Amino acid sequence: MVVRRRKKSRKLRGRTRTMGWGRIGQHRKSGSRGGFGLVGFHKHKWTWTVKYAPNWFGKHGFTQPPPIVAEVRGINVGELNEIAQDLLRKGMAVKEDDKIVIDVTALGFNKVLGRGKVSIPLKVITPSITERAREKIESVGGEVVVTESAE
Repeated sequence: MVVRRRKKSRKLRGRTRTMGWGRIGQHRKSGSRGGFGLVGFHKHKWTWTVKYAPNWFGKHGFTQPPPIVAEVRGINVGELNEIAQDLLRKGMAVKEDDKIVIDVTALGFNKVLGRGKVSIPLKVITPSITERAREKIESVGGEVVVTESAE
């Protein structure tokens, strides 16, 4: 008798209507697939879980509660330079000693960032500012007032 070297094929045997699985619903219902949905991941499908989804179970990482992390809403000095005259016309900024005084918190921002160019002297009132932004404002004769931030 010849020794069978390969595994016996159980798929589509004979190209018949039931392919060798019998007449009454064999190889059809949820029992053949080990249950509906994600069932068995902690039981009989555990080897699949370990191999293909090792991080499936458990909590991962840490998310800080929103009140602890202060949201930075920044505006660049270049933008302040562009909108300064417009804010003056609208009454949202004041002119004081040939400087335009802009309160950044009134505009809804809490930090001044250093991108862009400053061509007019500004007095900026802000809770927080970067070093580069401070240098740019003061290089054209402007002034920076840092208020107490609510952090």
